[in-house]
Amino acid sequence: MTDLLLVEDDETQREALTFLLGREGYQVRAAADGAAALAEFERRTPELVLLDLMIPQVSGTEVCRRIRQVSDVPVIMLTAKNDEADIVMGLELGADDYVTKPYSTLELLARCRRALRRHRAVASADGGEGDGQDVVQVDGVRLDTGRHRVWVEGQEITMPLREFALLEELMTHAGRVLTRSQLLDRVWGADFYGDTKTLDVHIRRVRSRIEKDPARPERLVTVRGLGYRFEES
Repeated sequence: MTDLLLVEDDETQREALTFLLGREGYQVRAAADGAAALAEFERRTPELVLLDLMIPQVSGTEVCRRIRQVSDVPVIMLTAKNDEADIVMGLELGADDYVTKPYSTLELLARCRRALRRHRAVASADGGEGDGQDVVQVDGVRLDTGRHRVWVEGQEITMPLREFALLEELMTHAGRVLTRSQLLDRVWGADFYGDTKTLDVHIRRVRSRIEKDPARPERLVTVRGLGYRFEES
């Protein structure tokens, strides 16, 4: 069974989600506040985290930040529709996805499955030794897709799974424009229900890691009205 950590302070929603997810084959550990969530995470790292942002003790965004300091486990935020600033902050801190309340159970389950598929695929590839065929190198950025490693100008940097997948898609198509819908389909999946805000935030995060001046990108450029392109030189 997939070990899932659910962080939700509303007792009714917490119990309903625990029942729903348990019926779908998840082993659910639930926490009602941020402090309890961090303690539960430290006790045993889950395979997936569903994290309500509006929780007591320690905020959801702070919980996300602390998780990202030690783990790449997929984090899906549960948010209210008017929490745009918190959504952006959560994505900036490394959350993989978000679902706005009220959400459909089918949408939530689809996002859980997609996040787990992506994480497991990368983790599986990570076990390889990398024989050079899995390495992409463009304009000072070197990407080892087999071992999930990135170097910029010879210096290795850390990069969460979703950002890595986005950079991989752009670098393997260097010189070509990829539309926003193409990137969302290929990196988040064809069944992605969210908006392009998710992509915008992740593009900014990737730029902050690979550009000398993220405000004036020279590698990952915007092609207005179309999408993004990773420059070949």
